[in-house]
Amino acid sequence: MKIRLSELFLVCVRIGALLLGGGYVIVPLLVSEFSEKRNWLTREEIIDFYAMGQCIPGIIAPNTIMLAGYKLRGKTGAFCALLGLTLAPFVAILALASFVSILLKSVIMNDIFWGVNVAIIILIILTVKEVWGVSVVDRLTFLFFIIAFLMCVFGISPAIIIVLAIICGLLRSKIVKGESK
Repeated sequence: MKIRLSELFLVCVRIGALLLGGGYVIVPLLVSEFSEKRNWLTREEIIDFYAMGQCIPGIIAPNTIMLAGYKLRGKTGAFCALLGLTLAPFVAILALASFVSILLKSVIMNDIFWGVNVAIIILIILTVKEVWGVSVVDRLTFLFFIIAFLMCVFGISPAIIIVLAIICGLLRSKIVKGESK
């Protein structure tokens, strides 16, 4: 099944228009649009693209959508997906730029942003739910999650946690390969 570039673009425009809260909330939107509604990608593929999108330089949401677009239609798909994702926010920023000082003083806008902030929290929770189901698969990964979470709580640098996660992943791989022999 070859996905039309125009359809990919329009779906990504819709995602871009709903992508409030940054890259962390792209997972539930991608799962809904790419996996559940259209069956273009599996949840596991989306989670993998999200993880890769965090590991490469740049902004998470565009990185993730480009990887998904690339999987679906190659370089042209990556470009269409990126263009679609960024179009709505770009137009909104241009339209609102001259009104920013007025909007920031508006009581109604403050109330709207309060509601948006609550919605962002829900989307982040949905992202955790999606990633959890694919990432925390056994006792060892759950134990690492608890350790990493406690390290965050006690103020350990995220960079240190990431390096330790890489080391733990490599060690886990060696252990699993060793058990299968």
